[in-house]
Amino acid sequence: MKASQINENTRWQDLTEGLKIYEPATSRQFETGEWRTQTPVVDWDACRQCLLCVPYCPDSSIPVSEGKRGEFDLLHCKGCGICVKACPFGAITMKEGR
Repeated sequence: MKASQINENTRWQDLTEGLKIYEPATSRQFETGEWRTQTPVVDWDACRQCLLCVPYCPDSSIPVSEGKRGEFDLLHCKGCGICVKACPFGAITMKEGR
């Protein structure tokens, strides 16, 4: 079964063990942000647009457009907090909840 065919009507017997997806380039089809228990928040006054947080994000949830970072892609961010550690200016913090 292709990842694009999985929906609310898919029987559990038809899914892979642990819902592993073996098909490449499917992460945008699934809103994995619902796993998150903590949410990153940017203090835009402290952010220096150094973009050091971007390559550290394992989910590519920090979009960059025209050389500037944007708001977090919360549909895919899993709330790991790696961006907090990567920011040398303390511009990113984590808050409880989604």
